[in-house]
Amino acid sequence: MILLDPDLDPDATPCPAAGKPSAAAKSSDLRLPSTQTFARFLTQARLAVRLRGKVSVLLTTDAAQRGFNRRFRGKNKPTDVLSFPADPNAPGGEEKFAGDLSISVPTACRQALQQGHSLATEIKVLILHGVLHLAGYDHETDSGQMERRERTLRARLRLPGGLIERSTPSRLKPPVRPKAARPATKRRRA
Repeated sequence: MILLDPDLDPDATPCPAAGKPSAAAKSSDLRLPSTQTFARFLTQARLAVRLRGKVSVLLTTDAAQRGFNRRFRGKNKPTDVLSFPADPNAPGGEEKFAGDLSISVPTACRQALQQGHSLATEIKVLILHGVLHLAGYDHETDSGQMERRERTLRARLRLPGGLIERSTPSRLKPPVRPKAARPATKRRRA
């Protein structure tokens, strides 16, 4: 389920402070797509991650996200995505609940501009990242498992580079490529 913060104007460009969009990003790329677009993607991401249970996503403002970040993480600044896993012991019946995500649309818009892609693409990157957190992955404490899983799923879902690569140097070893055989050369005699 995708929820829009009532303080967000879905018809306005969510990051007017960023100025004119670059040549890579048209102003139409910075409009907030329909909630149905994100609901479809959320289903794809949940299935790809194999996360059982319903997920709700709140698309919100920097101010609200800052409040959530301060209250739940002790950090007094807005952030792009926050995940709130459901209590695994809570009764859920047939309709189990996996958790909530909160995404700051203005922050996502600024990041989309920096990355040269659309706001919709950036929010999808954030949804996938958050769903992985709901599934128990944690890039701050693991040894690269979340980064590897996110990279694999981004390729499958046709998404560009993710948050982990942007924020920290990769802990993953680059693929080892075999050295190409060098052609035999004649040695000159001295």
